[in-house]
Amino acid sequence: MTDVPDAPANNPVPALHAELHAELPAELRNWCEAWKTCLQNVLSQVSGQPAAFEISSEPLPSTDSDLWYTVVAGGAAHGEMTLRLPTASGTRLAQKFVGETEPAPEGITPDHKEALEEFLRQIAGLAATALAATAGGEVQLHLSPSAAPSWSSDAIVCLRTGNDAEGGSSITVEIQISSALAAALQPRVQPASPSQTSSQTSAPPSSALRRLMDVGLDVKLRFGTRRMLLCDVLALNPGVVVELDSTIHSPVDLLLDDGRLIAHGDVVVVDGKYGLRVTDVVDPAPPPGSPG
Repeated sequence: MTDVPDAPANNPVPALHAELHAELPAELRNWCEAWKTCLQNVLSQVSGQPAAFEISSEPLPSTDSDLWYTVVAGGAAHGEMTLRLPTASGTRLAQKFVGETEPAPEGITPDHKEALEEFLRQIAGLAATALAATAGGEVQLHLSPSAAPSWSSDAIVCLRTGNDAEGGSSITVEIQISSALAAALQPRVQPASPSQTSSQTSAPPSSALRRLMDVGLDVKLRFGTRRMLLCDVLALNPGVVVELDSTIHSPVDLLLDDGRLIAHGDVVVVDGKYGLRVTDVVDPAPPPGSPG
């Protein structure tokens, strides 16, 4: 991690930095620090000048012209995060990437958007390697332009530079981490209590049970239900919208193929496919007619 010189006593950023470090869990702090370091390294390399960013908890004002990018993580960590940049910051990063020195234009041009996306892709590629230790294995990061996320954020931090020596304003990049990614980064190994260890040691699975462990079970997701009249079912045709009884924030049910509920969770998107982040495991009731 690049060392940043101490700021003057009247500069509030170091205090915010320390406060942020105290609030963020270690795994999220390490994730954000890795992105900061990779951003500094790539920017220093393309501009030929040292670049230093501070992590701040000070919120970034939102405007309609902000530039959004979604980063989908795969491999050892699954989930999403976003990068949000004010137009001025995005334009200045693009100019540094292509070596432009003239004053930044109003707004951001298509060429600058393309340069900015390539610049951020290089940072994501470097970050994927740096984040392997934090995630506990190989990480793939896929970056693409996007709109503001529909999911709620588990953590929001800002990466900020000071004003340029050339007289330019600071560059700001906001990172938002989804709940799914935050959960994936949590430590996976939990110490077992003595009672759990004793139980597991004293009751190994029987040979009959071990033979069943490789049996495949079909599972399905249930987003909601709706009771419909027969006339409404017969009237279905392309374009008809069927409203379910669940809201968009309701947990999704995970069912066995016979309809038994086994878990609740939140829908996530991983590498372009739907997934479920389990939030609650339900002890399935035996099917009707089976011995209790």
